[in-house]
Amino acid sequence: MKRTTTRALTVALSGVLVAGLAACSGGSSGSSSTEGSSGSTGGSSQAAAGQKGGTLYYYTSRNAEHYDPQRTYIGRDIANESRMVYRTLTTFPSADGDASLKLVADLATDTGKATDNNHTWTFTIKDGVKWQDGKPIKCEDFQYGISRTFATSVITGGPNYAIQYLDIPKNSDGSSKYPGPYDAKPAQQKLYDKAVSCDGNTLTFHLNRSVPDFNQTVYLPAFAPYRKDLDHGDKSNFDVFSSGPYKLEGKWNQGGTNTFVRNPEWKPDGIRKALPDKIVITEGMEDEVIAQKLISDQGNDQYAVTDRSVPAPFIPKVIQDPNAKDRATNPNSPFNSYLLPNFRSKVMQNKKVREALLIATDKKSASTALGTAVSNPNSLSIVNPALQGDWSSNPYNTKVSGDPARAKKLLQESGVKMPVPINYIYSRGSDQSDKQAAALQQAWQKAGFKVSLQPETQNYYTIIQDPSKSGSWDVCWGGWGADWPSASTVIPPLFDSRVNLTKSSNSQDYGAYANPQVNKAIDASFQSSSPEEQRTALIKVDDMLKKDVAYIPLDITKFFLIRGSGVTGWVDNKAFADYPDLGAVGVSGS
Repeated sequence: MKRTTTRALTVALSGVLVAGLAACSGGSSGSSSTEGSSGSTGGSSQAAAGQKGGTLYYYTSRNAEHYDPQRTYIGRDIANESRMVYRTLTTFPSADGDASLKLVADLATDTGKATDNNHTWTFTIKDGVKWQDGKPIKCEDFQYGISRTFATSVITGGPNYAIQYLDIPKNSDGSSKYPGPYDAKPAQQKLYDKAVSCDGNTLTFHLNRSVPDFNQTVYLPAFAPYRKDLDHGDKSNFDVFSSGPYKLEGKWNQGGTNTFVRNPEWKPDGIRKALPDKIVITEGMEDEVIAQKLISDQGNDQYAVTDRSVPAPFIPKVIQDPNAKDRATNPNSPFNSYLLPNFRSKVMQNKKVREALLIATDKKSASTALGTAVSNPNSLSIVNPALQGDWSSNPYNTKVSGDPARAKKLLQESGVKMPVPINYIYSRGSDQSDKQAAALQQAWQKAGFKVSLQPETQNYYTIIQDPSKSGSWDVCWGGWGADWPSASTVIPPLFDSRVNLTKSSNSQDYGAYANPQVNKAIDASFQSSSPEEQRTALIKVDDMLKKDVAYIPLDITKFFLIRGSGVTGWVDNKAFADYPDLGAVGVSGS
């Protein structure tokens, strides 16, 4: 799925307190008059009673790296964009828990029709839906928007499902023969237009494999429509042009404050309640400051939400304050965190060095540094255990606390001069991120590494996805969760080198891992006759990755979120990774 922008900073809670921090609202309600025939989508009892009007504030420490739909692949930004500005063919409802996982139609009249053993999918675009300037949203806007994904030297950072799934011939290296709309020659454009075609309002996709859940794939902003006349390539990265209930006021101010106001061309759609008149997003705030403001609950902070987990030192304040505790939630997230060796780094090309790094990694201390030793379980896989299947194989019999003596022996056998210098780059969200990095550093240095730390506060993924910057680091941190409940949205998007690696981008394969045997096994998994058979095949692929030390699993993420007392309609939406659901929440008394 989506990458995560946050690290959960939670502590062990007693059974009583966990019960007090469960999902804060439940139930559902039908929608009022809506466009089309997509039906009602539910929500919380608070949302049903939520009033329109007022201003909702959204606090975060992390900048949005993209507001271009085809480049968006961070979970928080997918959630925000999907609810505010970018509609897609399908989406998920604003509802609590499992109810949020039921796919619904959005800009399409239904959730799609599959034929030819799921190789062909058709969607009909609703009549009467408009862009923010009043022009109709056409089938051709979808066709063009999706084509931008193929321009991998220009439109970087987004998911690669279109490149994986569409029936377009490949080059000998596995890349697509279609280079995207900016550089395509007429013959190349025909290859794409055959795979994605329009007939009036009917949009047809021809796939190169059976994809029974393709209608879930197209909920991502990468499959949103995009107007060709408004496209300026890479310069469009923050050009927000809305098909949703809100539009950006003015130009995007990266790292500052941005305001979204009502889009008068949007009509109620049965999915987004669009309760606030304005949504004000402020980036660049420290996690500790956000926590203090929301716990204190004064002024505009009463009407604020955040994607940032409460830092561990502040959690006792939440637990001990009944008013704050009632505004907190501690849901499981779909994310796992992990480490990636950089396969462009000469030292990490040595397998014994990678094995030593894996065996020396002290997951227990790393979790303790975050304040998560109990509530963030350590992981044995990059696949979250919420997905069905046994992903727990441990081919190197690693210990949770690491084994520096065994790791040092491997380094000595590797032939690399010791101590082995490595640079660890990580996403810094708070002081706890630094503490975790220091814990990893200490464990690795016991094994014979000499570790330099490289914290990055903003544009972290932009750096690790850029091959020209790969010489500056040897190991990186990552966070990932399934786009929907299938490991096919974890292993292939992360480790299929053919759809990830280009001269200008690592895409989601941040460590530039390329193994033809793994690629072949991924292809075989898509020939499976059932989800169960595919799951078994992908477990075997995961075992291959583990044996090759393509990644090092760390932990399974939980969130600890707090909101202002004036926020109504809160839901823990699993489909959108439990980030604040801007389609459900409103404000009362602002």
